[in-house]
Amino acid sequence: MSKDKSLARRSEQEIEKAETRRTMLPAVDVYENDEEILLLADVPGVDKSGVEVRFDRDTLSITAKREASQPGNLIAGEYAPADYARSFVVPQSIDADGIKAELDRGVLKVHLPKPAAARPRQITVTAG
Repeated sequence: MSKDKSLARRSEQEIEKAETRRTMLPAVDVYENDEEILLLADVPGVDKSGVEVRFDRDTLSITAKREASQPGNLIAGEYAPADYARSFVVPQSIDADGIKAELDRGVLKVHLPKPAAARPRQITVTAG
């Protein structure tokens, strides 16, 4: 049985390309219901400590950093360190103090709650 080392053979150009840090736009889905706007962003391989979510006036900004996944010598890989960055203009009033973000298995969930005044409410009808 011959030991094929083709995975370990990489040209200097391939190694340089793999070591270059990329900035990518994360794919997102945005949902809206009566209570909130929910933004889901794909940030695979990112640790909680590498995520930053900011809200300033009407702009939501997400940045995240993905570091090398394993210690040791990389012999073949497409999962290079990378930065994610994306900003969104939020078109309506949001309760900025109530914004919450959570990271679950590579998906960043950002909850943008609507203020009570902007939520639909049931009006009681009285007879008189």
